Amino acid sequence: MMEPALKGRIRLANEADILHAAERVFARAGYAGATMADIAERAGIPKSNLHYYFGTKREIYRAVLTNILALWLAPTDNIREDNDPHAALAEYIDAKMRLAASHPDASRVFASEVLHGADEIGDILRSELRALVERKAGVIERWIADGRMAPVDPRHLFFTIWAATQTYADFEAQVCAVLDVPALDETRMMQATRHVKALVLRGCGLE
Repeated sequence: MMEPALKGRIRLANEADILHAAERVFARAGYAGATMADIAERAGIPKSNLHYYFGTKREIYRAVLTNILALWLAPTDNIREDNDPHAALAEYIDAKMRLAASHPDASRVFASEVLHGADEIGDILRSELRALVERKAGVIERWIADGRMAPVDPRHLFFTIWAATQTYADFEAQVCAVLDVPALDETRMMQATRHVKALVLRGCGLE
């Protein structure tokens, strides 16, 4: 008989594979155009197995959205009063850029959801996301009050970081067209990361 801990790890791994497949399907077909059969095929599993993990397409869609939001927000743990502002913000930007490279489809699905009014995750944005941003804005305000960084609007700082980092996923085709490259490889993403960090940190008085 399989150990409960091992069974739990296998389930989490299978769910992660399904969500990764769903990211790609939703990013290309949209919510309306995607089907459970498409997601199962992309994940390489029978449709019946997919229903074992997720009962409906809406359930998978919401899981994709909440998963990418959780991944985006986890690196804010470094934004705390006892940390160095330069290190904390640089680490946050690094993490966001890595996620733009590793989960571009999830970012595009999230962007589409927000552009269409955030009907599925509006409650999370107004509750969990807003509460977290308020907490982290408080940290930044204390850094500013202590003279550790330049005066900036903390909430708009987050908007700026989100926009600057997620554009490399959401608008990759536009970036590639302007740079005249077929794809944003690791070297180009590192260049972009250095640019975004330098721009944001200088604006925060953190040379």
